[in-house]
Amino acid sequence: MHPTAPTLDHPPRDAATVVMLRDGAAGLEVLLMRRHTDSAVLGGAYVFPGGKVDPADSARDLLARLDHPCAELHPLLGEPTQSADAAASFFVAAVREAFEESGVLYASQAGQPLPTDQQHAAFDAMSGGQSFADMLAGHQLRLDTALLAPWSRWVTPRQPTMMNRRFDTRFFLAVVPHEQEARVDDFEVTEARWLTPRAAIGQYLAREIDMAAPQIVSLLHLGRYANAAEALADARTRRPPLIEPASFEEDGARMVCYPGDPRHPVREPAFPAHVPTRLAWREKRFDAPRGLANYL
Repeated sequence: MHPTAPTLDHPPRDAATVVMLRDGAAGLEVLLMRRHTDSAVLGGAYVFPGGKVDPADSARDLLARLDHPCAELHPLLGEPTQSADAAASFFVAAVREAFEESGVLYASQAGQPLPTDQQHAAFDAMSGGQSFADMLAGHQLRLDTALLAPWSRWVTPRQPTMMNRRFDTRFFLAVVPHEQEARVDDFEVTEARWLTPRAAIGQYLAREIDMAAPQIVSLLHLGRYANAAEALADARTRRPPLIEPASFEEDGARMVCYPGDPRHPVREPAFPAHVPTRLAWREKRFDAPRGLANYL
């Protein structure tokens, strides 16, 4: 293990992330949001909207606002050891964090989207401290979990490269609802960019943006899809892979590998063949064996 890599002994904390998609003129686009530079987790990096699962996310009043029963959502995660309520709480957390960080709301009022002015007011109210449960109750909203497709599960290793905390994060794919626009609160996030996977990797290689490995690998994966519908359809046909990175030293660099790599204990690949099974960490930047751009 790289001598400067910290070892974190605490267990990972549950989290949920929404990889937001839309179709642009150049093809599939992904929303990346820049975390505030003062953030304790990936400060200044560009990430997908998401965050920690709160105890309130499994409260009865919130679970009652799901568009599907917990028992129906449970198998979608592919985690049979979870209780149905715990599995459903990841969907709640994903919708809540998406709204808190981007203003995009995966919820509806009697089957209809919340009017834009009310949605903006709800975003401002939550930014001011209103709880998610109170916001939903005040607007009589139900969570549209049918719009979320479980996609992958990433567990921060005990020797992370960019963080001093560990998370067990469920990634969901979702198309941004019609006529909704991402916003930033200038507190947790300070900028939002819609980019094609190729453009995002290009900006990373040009050192215009910083990203962590899960974002980089996810973008390389998404680069195979022509549009958002194709990505969602593929996600719904397979069980979300569990990705627990493993590390080793090679040629003076720290290598991070994923399931399917010869150096990883899990032999079954987690990604399609076009996605690299390992990344190199050099000078605080990630790269792939043939260069990141060559995998798109």
